[in-house]
Amino acid sequence: MTIELTLAQKLEFPFPPAAVSWRIGAKTADKKKARLLAYIDARDVMERLDRACGFDGWQCRYNIADAGLLICEIGIRVKGEWLWRANGAGDTQVEAEKGKCSDAFKRAAVLWGVGRYLYGLPSPYVEIDQYGKWDKDPTLPVFATPSGYMAALKQDKTA
Repeated sequence: MTIELTLAQKLEFPFPPAAVSWRIGAKTADKKKARLLAYIDARDVMERLDRACGFDGWQCRYNIADAGLLICEIGIRVKGEWLWRANGAGDTQVEAEKGKCSDAFKRAAVLWGVGRYLYGLPSPYVEIDQYGKWDKDPTLPVFATPSGYMAALKQDKTA
């Protein structure tokens, strides 16, 4: 059975597990464990928009708001009309300007469904070494994989 995906489904489709990275969100007081948070790279988001909307079917623009907050607006052409969604970000700990642009862009993309499922992932605590490194990345739950997403769509179509 072939399923034709809607624009919304193309945007929200989970990324391959190899495209999902993990970073430390918090450490325990003794610094022996850390809570991991999943994230995706801005370039993967751009590619998703290109594939889902066409290279000329989306655009973004940036504006600076109060207190240095950078707002990214992503416009997607739907039925010949541009629709816009926006979100912002402040300075980051690494490469402040680049990080701010990337974070604002990814947050605006989440409003279109891109990577939104990542917010529903477990944030496990793992043992870390003195340098903040861990042995193995967490395994993604089935719903957060392309095959799991397609299986759920097929089940919905037959129900």
